[in-house]
Amino acid sequence: MSTISIIGTGNMARTIGALAVAGGNTVEVIGRDQSKAADLATALGDGATTGEFGAVPAGDIVIVALLYANVVPVIAQYGNALAGKVIVDISNPFNAAADGLTIPDNTSVAQEAAKAAPAGASVVKAFNTIFGHVLERRLPLDVFIAGDDAAAKASVAEFVTSLGLRPLDVGALHMAHWLEGAGLIMMGLAREGLGHWDIALGATEFPS
Repeated sequence: MSTISIIGTGNMARTIGALAVAGGNTVEVIGRDQSKAADLATALGDGATTGEFGAVPAGDIVIVALLYANVVPVIAQYGNALAGKVIVDISNPFNAAADGLTIPDNTSVAQEAAKAAPAGASVVKAFNTIFGHVLERRLPLDVFIAGDDAAAKASVAEFVTSLGLRPLDVGALHMAHWLEGAGLIMMGLAREGLGHWDIALGATEFPS
């Protein structure tokens, strides 16, 4: 099993944390508001702990469960405290109407996070194509991951598997831009194509 630190105390942090604990992983919760982090760790139970914001995270995998605008600044603030860690960015850089991305076409939040990360850290994009309330239902879902470091992706894939989910590698970190675009497709399907939010993207394999 994996050792996980989650930076954030919102809905996705709570949901991923609960799945991680249920999957037998060691979980640390970190937030700017120490009391909120402590409350979440208590709610998760099974030995979940609270870390100090800005200090070296206990987990080998650090899930940054923050709104996209805070991801890069927080990684930059942590600096060398993230050296050697696998950093997982789960964010979607939607505009206010959630019908476009707020970043240029040649990058992604994950790629910008990698620029801000210290030497020896590896950034992986994951979880951004799953709505939190769907993830909370503990259904068999596909988690698309992108990253430049094969070992980092393998560790994230192992963690994803422990949650009862299927990791699917979509390629190098530049593919994170397209995963963030896939998040927009999810929004469009929910609003227009299907008319509800109980959906998930996945890959279906057919026999040859």
